[in-house]
Amino acid sequence: MNIDNNDMLIRLRYALDIKNIEMVEIFKLGGIDLTKEEALKVLTKTQDVENHDFVEGEDHIPCDDEMFESFLNGLITFKRGKQDPKPGQPERPELSYEHVNNLLLKKVKIALSLTSEDMIEILELAGVKITKGELSALLRREGHKNYKVCGDRYARNFLKGLTLKYRG
Repeated sequence: MNIDNNDMLIRLRYALDIKNIEMVEIFKLGGIDLTKEEALKVLTKTQDVENHDFVEGEDHIPCDDEMFESFLNGLITFKRGKQDPKPGQPERPELSYEHVNNLLLKKVKIALSLTSEDMIEILELAGVKITKGELSALLRREGHKNYKVCGDRYARNFLKGLTLKYRG
């Protein structure tokens, strides 16, 4: 089962108990202006009852990689506060266009000030064993010789573990 950006947003919002108005604020902090209604459309999936499949309806706004990364950047600012850019740095972080699952792990780690041990524990809550070395490879910059693409299984279970940790 593939996990898409809208699904990850829905799961992340639930895990961290983010309110609708906070979703709008987080998107804005990441550089995307959405109304509350538009934010809800990003968080909506409609189900095709016959095929038990999710299909996009008229009230659905797809979340592309750029929008998802902007949300994650906004989440960092929302959770940790605005940081003044260092001399020569852009006002907003440049979008990285890395694999979206790797970005999810990296940016949520930063936003929630998680250690590698915290992340291993979160994945273990969801029943996934990962070594510190394997986790390190997922958190590396794309292009690094030890970089590994984060599969949907890790992303899905990381979100599941976050839910178990933060919502019980």
